[in-house]
Amino acid sequence: MFEEHRSLLFTIAYEITGTATDAEDVVQDSFLRWSQVDAKTVQNPRAYLAKTVTRQALNSLRAAQRRREDYIGPWLPEPVVTAPDVAEHAVLSEALSFAMLVVLETLSPDERAVFVLREVFDFPYAEIAEATDKSLAAVRQMASRAKAHVRARQPRFEVDAQRQRAVADRFLEALLGGDMQSLMDTLAPGAVLLSDGGGKVTAARKPVIGADNITRFLAGIAKTPVPQMRVELSSLNGMPALVVYSGDRVDVVALVESNNEYVTGIYLVRNPDKLGATTEARAFHYVITAGK
Repeated sequence: MFEEHRSLLFTIAYEITGTATDAEDVVQDSFLRWSQVDAKTVQNPRAYLAKTVTRQALNSLRAAQRRREDYIGPWLPEPVVTAPDVAEHAVLSEALSFAMLVVLETLSPDERAVFVLREVFDFPYAEIAEATDKSLAAVRQMASRAKAHVRARQPRFEVDAQRQRAVADRFLEALLGGDMQSLMDTLAPGAVLLSDGGGKVTAARKPVIGADNITRFLAGIAKTPVPQMRVELSSLNGMPALVVYSGDRVDVVALVESNNEYVTGIYLVRNPDKLGATTEARAFHYVITAGK
């Protein structure tokens, strides 16, 4: 029964914690807790397991937030490999995107959990209240506040998945070919590049903003040789991405976010602690809900 819900539980934990490593630990801990329960006494296993994972994920997030306060440079989520069809599911693709996960970092842990359970998985308010140990009224208020906060920073707009992919492909082709002018032409004027090295490897410690600045930054990176470099195209967090290897080791991943016309966001992750989930695809849970 636990295996039946594992992809849902991992997705909830990842959405709340922002890292695959913490999410795996949360799922494993939840499995151990479930193994001590008489399943016959549980009327709604899905709700029970979601409650267990949510509480463990919240504990993990609260502990991580204290560490992230001293993080060097921008903190980015841990990228994960996703199947290509994830991009076709609007709700899950948006929820897994780096832009969304970065915005979720600005919510309180409880608000983040409520938003994920309600907006991504459409859990009833009563089940969310039990999972977060909050009153029904408090959960409704947090859900409304979190939704408004997220939409103000990550507004929804109609996009065409094929056109998005085409824009990202043009960017990646120009980047790999070293064509800086074509690269600049694919970038939105207000595009933003975030780079996460965690103080362990070289990375920009501040956002790089604007097409011209990003182009010059990437041109500078291209001049730095990577020993035994090879590059693979991938799909990370439902987004087109490059995985750059140095020999058998992943050196950096670059995720590309775009609208129907231009590249709007680039996320470079170099922190070696965050590159362990970039080579093996994981199962993510998607539920089709009315009106989404």
